[in-house]
Amino acid sequence: MTGRRRTRTTSPLSPRPRKAKLLYASALIACASVAVGCGVIPGATGGSGDGPVKVMTWAPEETNATNKPGMPALAKAYARWVNAHGGINGRQLEVLTCNDQNDSVAAAHCAERAADEKVVAVVGSYSQHSRSFLAPLESAGIPYIGGFGVTDDEFTSPISYPVNGGQPALLAGLGEQLGKNCGPVSLIRPDTIAGDELPVLLDAGLKALGHSEAADQRAAEDATEYSQPTRQALQHASSDSTERGCVVPALGDHTDTFMDSFRRDSTAYPKVRTGTVIGNIDQSQIDATGGKSGPYEGSYVTGWYPTADDARWNPMRSVIKEQAFGDNRIDPADAGVQTTWIAYTVLKKVLEALGAGEISSLTIRRELDNGLKVNTGGLTPTLRWRFADLIGAGDFPRLVNANVTFQVIHDGQLTSQRQGFINMAKTLANAL
Repeated sequence: MTGRRRTRTTSPLSPRPRKAKLLYASALIACASVAVGCGVIPGATGGSGDGPVKVMTWAPEETNATNKPGMPALAKAYARWVNAHGGINGRQLEVLTCNDQNDSVAAAHCAERAADEKVVAVVGSYSQHSRSFLAPLESAGIPYIGGFGVTDDEFTSPISYPVNGGQPALLAGLGEQLGKNCGPVSLIRPDTIAGDELPVLLDAGLKALGHSEAADQRAAEDATEYSQPTRQALQHASSDSTERGCVVPALGDHTDTFMDSFRRDSTAYPKVRTGTVIGNIDQSQIDATGGKSGPYEGSYVTGWYPTADDARWNPMRSVIKEQAFGDNRIDPADAGVQTTWIAYTVLKKVLEALGAGEISSLTIRRELDNGLKVNTGGLTPTLRWRFADLIGAGDFPRLVNANVTFQVIHDGQLTSQRQGFINMAKTLANAL
């Protein structure tokens, strides 16, 4: 629900079977643990010596699909801020950026360039083409810190260090949020292989609250109007006169198209609410569709982080104000910008821990694998990537943070519905 077709939790190819994924991850872990073999070059040295520490951030820009220009823009601003304040342990930070163009070939080229440039890490990036970019990174031993979490492979590769729970945590969390607040639930999702995963995760959250499964309604993801699916969803969601039902549109870029039909057709049915996940909706989208008078008013929204107006984001806002004032690409409320901030917080902590020692892709991975704790100022729980910290959720062996936040759109604004984080680890383990 946050990629080009934002419902996707996988890369464009069909997903690996669970057993194959786990074997694949185990083999790569074994490869990464030795100095030679398996094609791994464990000591890329883009930051060794006294030169700048070189990293890369990539995201799609200027495409006809999902664009995340704020992520590389924030990365550049972060580097300017670090360097203006003396660097990290006196070392300057150099950020290279790359446009993945929402294209598998371009994504592979970004990863190949990262290897050629000998960057020590790829940080705070977005791409749904994980099959294309992870292989070059794995071959070069370059860690992937804080990817957006839009693909399953980000939670299986041993060189990936995710900072959130990706789509699995969001959808399971949405299920729990709706399970407590809704009567009958209708899920409208693409009639695709990727779409087939959505009801499993949503239903896991619903069932955790003793709620019945959602009505799984398939629809063409590229339709120009959704009158029939809208009426079907409304009919099911309003079928219980004692409880107000909820409709979950999960049609990626066509969610807004669905909501146009929903606004028009809902007048003929009892009132129902909608539910979605952050990334599929943001404050700018709410504003553009009418704010408190728009179709999203009253919607339940599951996110990874505190709401954008939370004081815990003030350090990020200060950096943006100091180094990127007037840069309209950087929206502090965008989940991609927020993820990039957290990813660079992780990188800074790693570099500080390495001190005057060698800074390379290998030493960064070792520091993370050996149990470095990263405090993100309350934006996430304390992050750590030891084997003992992996939550063991079936298809997602690299997942360490399964926490989500529950929000609601009130008076046209995303606000916290429930304080604190809700841990989805147990729900995910039961679902997968």
